[in-house]
Amino acid sequence: MRPRVAMVLAVVAVLIGGVMLVPAAYAKLSGGDRLGGIGGIGGGVAQVPAPAPTTPPAPTLAAGPVSVNFKGRFFSWALMDRKTGKISGARNMAATNSTESMIKAWIVSDYLRGLGGKALTAQRRQQAVTAIRDSNDNSAEALYNAGGRKPVLDRLIKMCKLTDTKIYPDRAKWAYTQMSPRDAVRMGDCIGDGTAAGPKWTKWVLNEMAHVRGGVKDQKSVTVQGGHWGIIDGLPDSITTQGPVSIKNGFTMLWDDGQWHVNCLAVTPDWTLAVMMRYPPAGDPRTPSYGAKVCASVATQLVTPQPGAALKVPQQPVGKL
Repeated sequence: MRPRVAMVLAVVAVLIGGVMLVPAAYAKLSGGDRLGGIGGIGGGVAQVPAPAPTTPPAPTLAAGPVSVNFKGRFFSWALMDRKTGKISGARNMAATNSTESMIKAWIVSDYLRGLGGKALTAQRRQQAVTAIRDSNDNSAEALYNAGGRKPVLDRLIKMCKLTDTKIYPDRAKWAYTQMSPRDAVRMGDCIGDGTAAGPKWTKWVLNEMAHVRGGVKDQKSVTVQGGHWGIIDGLPDSITTQGPVSIKNGFTMLWDDGQWHVNCLAVTPDWTLAVMMRYPPAGDPRTPSYGAKVCASVATQLVTPQPGAALKVPQQPVGKL
C-alpha cells in the first residue's frame, strides 16, 4: 500500500503546483491589472514610458552645403571645428587670395607676443587698438616694422602651420600675402588658442576683434576703414548672444588685377570661418558691399540647426501582445 500512497501524493502535488503556476504565468504575460482586454486575452498594449524631454543643442556653425550665385573671378570658404580641428569648405579652399587687412590681427598678435615681459607703451597700445578696430593701415605698418617685416610673415606660416600661404614675390608687404581660406581658419584658430599673442594678450586681441567698428560704407581713409560687416551680419542672435564673435575683414579696391579683393574672418571658441573672393567693381564701386553680403550669406547657410527648424525627437514604438 505504501507505494500506491506515495504515487497518489505525488500526483496531487503536481496538480496543485500547476494550478498555482497558471495564474502567475498569466499575470506575467498580461501585465496584471495594467492591461485591458476581454477576459485578459488579446487587445493588450504594452505601456512604454514617455521619452525624457530633449534639450536642443545650442546653435553653432557646422559643415554643410553652401550655394552662392557668385559673380566674380574667385570665391572660396573654409570652416574649422575648433573642438576637433576638422576643416571643411569649398572644393577650392586651398586656393589663395591676397590677405589685405585680414592679416592685421596676426600682426598685432605677433607684436604683443614678442614683448615678452616688457610693458606695452601707450603709443603701441593705441596702434594695436586702431589697427584692429579701425583697420588703420598706418598703425599696422608701424607694428609690422617693429616686428621685423618679413619675419612677421615667416613666423605666421611656421607657428600657425600654414600650408598654402606664400609671401608676395620680391615684396614683404603684408597686404599682398597670398593665403587660402583653409590657412585663414588655421590663422584664426592660432589667434584663438593663444599661439599668436601668447597667454597674456590673447583675450585682449580677441576682445579688440569683437569690437571692430564702422559699417561697410564707412571707408574714409587709410586710417579709418569700416570693418564691422560680413560674417557677423549673417549670424542669428542665438549665436551672437552666446558670447563675443571676434572678426577681422580685409579688402582693397582695384588691386593689380582690377578686382575687388574681399576677405572675412570670424573666430569663436567653437569654430572659425573664412570667406575670400575677388570680383570686378559692381553696384557701388567705392565699397565692398557685394562681398560683405556674400560673407554673410555663407555664414547664414552654415548655421546649425537652422532657425525655426523643428527638433526631431526619436519616438519609441508601442509594443503589442
